[in-house]
Amino acid sequence: MKKVSLKVVAGRCNQNLHKIGDEYVVGNCTPEGVCTSAFASVFPLILSLQTGGKLFWEKDPKVTRAACPDDDGVVFEIKPLEE
Repeated sequence: MKKVSLKVVAGRCNQNLHKIGDEYVVGNCTPEGVCTSAFASVFPLILSLQTGGKLFWEKDPKVTRAACPDDDGVVFEIKPLEE
């Protein structure tokens, strides 16, 4: 399975777990330190990109952004890593 980059690009984490600039590599499991609620909300997009899917509604169909479900949650940029 392809690895995907999960990078915090905006917002504020209410639990103080994430800050802008934090970056994680997602392989076969949730990266250590990533909030489970935030990860659950972005996981479908991660899985799509890991399996070669393209997000047709995005300007670049291999890069997307998605937010944590909290009111003022962080925004993640999600993109596949080159192997």
